[in-house]
Amino acid sequence: MKAILTLDNLASSLVTTIWTPVFVAIFLAIIAYAFWPRNKAAFDEAASLPLREE
Repeated sequence: MKAILTLDNLASSLVTTIWTPVFVAIFLAIIAYAFWPRNKAAFDEAASLPLREE
């Protein structure tokens, strides 16, 4: 039995083969940015903002 190429099959293949790796790469870039040592001072300052009394 031969598979029929439908729009659903094409969309599913497109999402699986292209968009999933793209979104995984974006997610890993965000995680790398968040844990990069150079950004620690900025994140520590932002974390203390709600506790400041001005």
